[in-house]
Amino acid sequence: MEMQTLDKDFDLTEIINGVEVMGPSPFGRHQDISMRIVDIILHHLRNNRTGNLYFSPLDVILKDGVQRLQPDIIFIRKENMGIFQDYIRGVPDMVCEIVSKGSVTKDTVTKKKIYEEFGVAEYWIVIPELETIEVFTIEGDTYEVFSIAEGEGVVRSKVIEGLRINVNDVFGNSSF
Repeated sequence: MEMQTLDKDFDLTEIINGVEVMGPSPFGRHQDISMRIVDIILHHLRNNRTGNLYFSPLDVILKDGVQRLQPDIIFIRKENMGIFQDYIRGVPDMVCEIVSKGSVTKDTVTKKKIYEEFGVAEYWIVIPELETIEVFTIEGDTYEVFSIAEGEGVVRSKVIEGLRINVNDVFGNSSF
């Protein structure tokens, strides 16, 4: 049986601070959580039609050759859709990273700093092991916690108006 390779356009590489970084394929629980969040947000957007939602792997090119990231979930407001081309070329309105074992520092420190530097209006950090969702929004030039839920409760989005997510709907009853 001949082994097939992935198309060069379909990979999990990012460019972080000018260095190409290959990320591992996400685990099943990561994908399960990602799909639950996507499903909740899409349901909300069907009723509100304020923008479009995308998910990884899709490059977000903040600065050619220097910062090319692949957030797990990406939201772009209708009025900002000009950045959606072959890839996303510019600053999305919301990005979400689901932290995996081995990506804690990359997601909670490195990428957070990059998103903050480029002015991504809202950054979500989802930590499955702690059943936590943190929503940060840009206040001035820095991220401030806008909403957080740990183990139970609801998080709100400032960017996706009216969106509220109960963490039990994200982490509860998982088969993983």
